[in-house]
Amino acid sequence: LSVGRAVLAALRGRLGALCWSLAPLPLPLPLPLPLPLPGWRDSTPPQQEQEWDETPPTPTSVNYHFTRQCNYKCGFCFHTAKTSFVLPLEEAKRGLAMLKEAGMEKINFSGGEPFIQDRGEFVGKLVQFCKQELELPSVSIVSNGSLIRKQWFEKYGEYLDILAISCDSFDEDVNVLIGRRQGKKNHVENLHKLRQWCREYAVAFKINSVINRFNVEEDMNEQIKALNPVRWKVFQCLLIEGENSGEDALREAEKFVISDEDFDRFLDRHKDVSCLVPESNQKMRDSYLILDEYMRFLNCRNGRKEPSKSILDVGVEAAIKFSGFDEKMFLKRGGKYVWSKADMKLDW
Repeated sequence: LSVGRAVLAALRGRLGALCWSLAPLPLPLPLPLPLPLPGWRDSTPPQQEQEWDETPPTPTSVNYHFTRQCNYKCGFCFHTAKTSFVLPLEEAKRGLAMLKEAGMEKINFSGGEPFIQDRGEFVGKLVQFCKQELELPSVSIVSNGSLIRKQWFEKYGEYLDILAISCDSFDEDVNVLIGRRQGKKNHVENLHKLRQWCREYAVAFKINSVINRFNVEEDMNEQIKALNPVRWKVFQCLLIEGENSGEDALREAEKFVISDEDFDRFLDRHKDVSCLVPESNQKMRDSYLILDEYMRFLNCRNGRKEPSKSILDVGVEAAIKFSGFDEKMFLKRGGKYVWSKADMKLDW
């Protein structure tokens, strides 16, 4: 009997995989899928096998961290280089098409550093695919900017809506303390060069800053107004167990953490910057849909990044139910905005 049950279980799993690939609509119950992706190490924790919510959220805006590799060593990074795995290009495109079918309107490519893979060709081809083939309203990239070349804009700039460059300080000594530097390249000088290229190639320019113990007293009003980004996203330094905090983490971000009061003081100092978009830890933790390098949604509700099954194995609807995504907070924090450069009516 035990042998018979094992055989039936195996058959049921393989039948489940076949049904997921053939059915036009997702099946109502999760079925075990025995065949993982190449390079896969299934680390889905036991608590993922919970009862699903009745109505899954729509993946309107998705952040795809397709690589964990980076040439910087920012001390508070919460998506660290635990693996070097990157999906084959065609598999990544297949997953993006599935997300579009499920309702995705905006895709943001991130890392790690997205321009480290094939010298930017990998992310360039994904950007072109999402804009040209999938016809997504918004395609964006978050980068530290150090590896971007003008030739990339010449080839792929027309397909990119927004380029967000991470800049936490306009003081190079502070950038060194944070780890946002490689060699002798000046991060701030490079930021201004990228700003000019965005103007030349009609790409909306955005700045992301993580406020932490080393920059919390800085006054950035003059520099931000001069750069005039469409948005200045200001994040509070966030701890994620296993990424930048805890015994098995590759970073020790505890020394970067600031209090809510410190964060509020920084925001008050910059309240006259019209493009400022503040995001506290409370707003940030559960209001982003994050896909990792295996196209698994990452649930941060318990202070860790707990992965779902890959959308390539079980489909978007089945995977997203384990994402921990707070759709109401996503809307409350202004997650949906004018994000297509065609609608921004910018004076390039």
